[in-house]
Amino acid sequence: MQIEVNARQRTKQGTGASRRLRREGKTPGIVYGGTQPAVVIELDHNALYHQLREEAFHASVLTLNLDGAKEQVLLRSVNMHPFRLEVQHVDFQRVLADVKIQMKVPLHFINAELSPGVKLSGGLVSHVMTELEISCLPADLPEFIEVDLKDMVLGTTVHVRDLQLPKGVDAILHGKENPSVAVVQIPRALVADETADAAAAEATPSASEVPTSKQSAEPAAAEKAGDKGEKKSEKSDKK
Repeated sequence: MQIEVNARQRTKQGTGASRRLRREGKTPGIVYGGTQPAVVIELDHNALYHQLREEAFHASVLTLNLDGAKEQVLLRSVNMHPFRLEVQHVDFQRVLADVKIQMKVPLHFINAELSPGVKLSGGLVSHVMTELEISCLPADLPEFIEVDLKDMVLGTTVHVRDLQLPKGVDAILHGKENPSVAVVQIPRALVADETADAAAAEATPSASEVPTSKQSAEPAAAEKAGDKGEKKSEKSDKK
């Protein structure tokens, strides 16, 4: 998928110049790297904002059209306004065809509803990771990586080293690191309900432990008789 970004070179720099650009509906930015010096640029804010909403824009080699000259770049940084839907600054990095790049690409989880852990055991898939950092040549950069969950049973976990990565793509790991990507497990709320039901069942007395009406009435009658005897004894003592 080819995505083109249109930009113009800026002649003025500084905080004041950037504020004026934003008031005019522009976004300041910079492109750096490769064999050329860094260049400060400006982009149309609305067009850039809509492109940023596309997932592929963040994990693809982009074509930057800078005043008619095109070059291959990666989106490296986006600064947003703290509370307004406003892109305040963007950074692009040039790429070379024969130099490997490092990028974070999104993970797409598929076939969860077909997995035994979900379909037969009523489990839920928990996504531990949503993106993966990889290394590859620019031409091999995938827009996303699929994680197939169709064989997962309850309690199993998919790790990074279990993923089928595209040709020429390597996950960036350190030593024997093998982080979890997804796990199928029983929902916590269901586990809590089952625990509460079990506790309630243990706290409920059995039929043999519940006193009958006759058994409960006998101590009460004996207590009343004792009270009457005490009262008669008190009267006789007074006489």
